[in-house]
Amino acid sequence: MAASLTALPKIGPKRLTTLLKYHDPQTAWAVVQGRAKPHAVVAALMQESGLGAMWRANATLDLQEQILGRCKKSGIYVVLHGESNYPSCLKNDLAPPAVLFYQGDLQALKTRRVGMIGTRSATASGRYFASHLAFELTLNGVCVVSGLARGIDGWAHRGALRAHEKSHGAEKEKLKSAFGDVAAPVGVVASGLDYIYPKEHGELWREVAQTGALLSESPPGAPPEAFRFPLRNRILAALSEVLVVVESRDRGGSMITVDEAQKRDVTVLAVPGSPRNIASVGTNLLVQQGCLPVVGVDDILVALGLDNRRANEKSFDPRAKLSERDAHLVAVMVGSPFSLDEFVIRTSVPLLEAAISLGRLEALGWVVNNSGWWEVIEFG
Repeated sequence: MAASLTALPKIGPKRLTTLLKYHDPQTAWAVVQGRAKPHAVVAALMQESGLGAMWRANATLDLQEQILGRCKKSGIYVVLHGESNYPSCLKNDLAPPAVLFYQGDLQALKTRRVGMIGTRSATASGRYFASHLAFELTLNGVCVVSGLARGIDGWAHRGALRAHEKSHGAEKEKLKSAFGDVAAPVGVVASGLDYIYPKEHGELWREVAQTGALLSESPPGAPPEAFRFPLRNRILAALSEVLVVVESRDRGGSMITVDEAQKRDVTVLAVPGSPRNIASVGTNLLVQQGCLPVVGVDDILVALGLDNRRANEKSFDPRAKLSERDAHLVAVMVGSPFSLDEFVIRTSVPLLEAAISLGRLEALGWVVNNSGWWEVIEFG
């Protein structure tokens, strides 16, 4: 019944919470159908803008069967606020979801947790750094929580999943002895769990659900409507002990999540970037405002109060190994942004060959071009 209530038009988290505060799910369903007398507070709510008539017209057996069918088909489970398996980190939140849909295992949340967010229009450097941080956090037993959006979110989860791949097979026992248990990733999405968005992240969604857990307060079949994203962001913030912003504009979803985190006294960390990089405007602003900077995974572990002196494996780097010549070119240019002319002067490579070399290195993910300035992408 509770799952069906979430699919009523204009129900929203606040209205749903009010409805279930005064009625159990079965009674609440009877109330919206007009078969039971509502509590005075619920009666007043249902008089707003004709909500009562709207809900009564939609609270049908067909809706129940549709929601139940979608949950069964996609392996979606439902947990209510107050039930024993409801995530403890959400129970006392400022605005806990009254009904939570999930795939996977909620046990993934019973460990240390770091939210990782950023712009959808991430730079190559930002994408690689996000995956690197998530990889090392996961190996250190820290759950990476993100929104599975394009850009930083998706790359954070790719890094976390890569840690799981690495933890299987021949290296499993070695990693376990060095880092302890590998944490599972958690994704929080705005749409229904059977409505994958963006579509190209279908496999990523499935892998996160299979390895950890995927959460949403939107009912199955719900599209990714704009109003759902800020609501999703509050859940992401509430699940985080520390929130890390990798790249962000000065407005948008990342900053909404930061605001939600600050309402909850969640520590916010930011990855600083070049002043020339438009994708780092928001993170640089956060650092200016007093958020601690992140230059490596140890900064996050310190914020969590974890021992960061354990032996570390070599950092995750998905790029192909360079030839000896290309490795030399990269080594010469490490340290600061450079122009094509500077590259020619410092490497003694002819202009045409230099342009070709930089294009090749960019395609391989070893350098990135921002507004005419080149920069070597380094890993810790």
